[in-house]
Amino acid sequence: MSTIDVAEILRASREGPPVKRPRKEEAPSSSNGDGPMDAASMLAALEGSQEEIQQVDEALLKKLTLQLEKRWMRNREMRVKHSDDPPKFMDSELELNTAIQELHCLPAEPDLFDLFIQLKGPNLLVSLLTHENSDIIGAALNLIKELIEDDGAEEEDEKDGVTAIVNALLQSNILDSIVSALTRLDESNEDDADAVHYALKVVDMLLEMKAEVVEEDVVSSSLFQWVLKRSCHRGPFDANKQYASELLSVILQQSEKAKSRLSDKVDGMDLLLRALAAYKKKDPSSGDEKELMENMFDSLCAALMWKGNRKKFLEGEGLQLMNLMLRERKQSRQSALKVLDHATTGPEGADNCAKFVEILGLRTLFPLLMRTPAKAKRKDTTPDEHEEHVVAILSSLMRSCEDASRVRIMQKFTEHEHEKVDRAVELLLKYRDRVQKWESKQGEVEDPELFYLDKMDAGLYTLQNTVLVLSEVCVHMNSARIRAIKLLKMKSGEERLTKHLVPTLAEYQENLGEDADTERDRVDLLIAKLTAAEKAAANAN
Repeated sequence: MSTIDVAEILRASREGPPVKRPRKEEAPSSSNGDGPMDAASMLAALEGSQEEIQQVDEALLKKLTLQLEKRWMRNREMRVKHSDDPPKFMDSELELNTAIQELHCLPAEPDLFDLFIQLKGPNLLVSLLTHENSDIIGAALNLIKELIEDDGAEEEDEKDGVTAIVNALLQSNILDSIVSALTRLDESNEDDADAVHYALKVVDMLLEMKAEVVEEDVVSSSLFQWVLKRSCHRGPFDANKQYASELLSVILQQSEKAKSRLSDKVDGMDLLLRALAAYKKKDPSSGDEKELMENMFDSLCAALMWKGNRKKFLEGEGLQLMNLMLRERKQSRQSALKVLDHATTGPEGADNCAKFVEILGLRTLFPLLMRTPAKAKRKDTTPDEHEEHVVAILSSLMRSCEDASRVRIMQKFTEHEHEKVDRAVELLLKYRDRVQKWESKQGEVEDPELFYLDKMDAGLYTLQNTVLVLSEVCVHMNSARIRAIKLLKMKSGEERLTKHLVPTLAEYQENLGEDADTERDRVDLLIAKLTAAEKAAANAN
């Protein structure tokens, strides 16, 4: 960077002189000379002024691109020649900035994008990201952003033009250049902060249009690490921090490599947990900050899909943090519940299940089972999502905990006159009825796999976990089984547990993966024990 601040001069060159307001006697008049202009006259005047605007054609584009290249080379030459005397290269810097601004006519002409690529324009813009002056970097990023924005691209050839520009930028290693630029921008300066925002916007659009770059370039480069650190930065909330958190969430959800490399250079799990700990006892101060918090929770959930990150989460006392968040009843509560669901699910969640019982998490979880917060009091999630997460966590605990912990869980269902059994039966009937109504509205099944996934979304997932929990409790706790039978008979007229539980258990077992032999055996055992208990009760009567 130079020792002289040319930012003000560059900003002035970008903004241009103020528009001169017409004097009263110079104000445009109507065609008949008295009174204001009518609509037709105003339209004619506007069309006349548009004819005076210079049309962008191939000749002009060649001129502007060549001009930019010459001024970039001239500026480099002057910077090398007068490296110790910044005022002597200031004029060339201003000319370079003006050349960038003059190319802002190009984004509106996507039919000229191919010519711009032939002229090596994208390569030139990427090379400008290495400039020593942050204002030049910001100007180049802003132009790149406008070039690849396809919001207004309706015609197929326009979209093809944007795609071609994106491909040319990627071939010029734009992501590496963006990383280099980000490390040199100082966000305490407003213009540099704007440049960072442009950079994040460019990355966002590249990810949207070329998802494969996540694996190929973003994660492989240090850009992923930069986004991670920026999202978790302890400083005050700002728009760039929010944007970085959004990109972090997208990258972790899309890329398995990102999940596996979260803690490669820094302890990414620790960074995420420390960033979220700020919301343990306080709520976000605004809607935008709440979005930041939710992005961080989504990033954590995505990271927990990787086995190695489950261990990092456990070692970093993530369970304790989520448990405290559930107790504090702040806005982070529901997202903490979702994180616990991700942390405990599957065979990889066994250690987290054991630890959750050890830290007395059951004291927090069961009150959430008994009472679903009213929808009017929550805007961040739905009652169905709350019930889904709670029942899924309970099901994971039943599946993965050792015998001593499982006994502690099941004993909870006998407390307070089996109120938790009553609640489980209530959820069973609620979600079974919902699934049956959904099935009645479906037509012919063309794709069984898609049908099953849609059915899971319609409530089958929560129904299955509820049935698994209730089956375990009824098999091992005779008083709970008797209570469930009594309530089911009263609610539905059918007292046989096998009629209520076995069909859902069988469907669940049928759709287990090939590597789920242990779970398949567990379900077989549950069905066998439920059937045996029912036969024994019938013989006793």
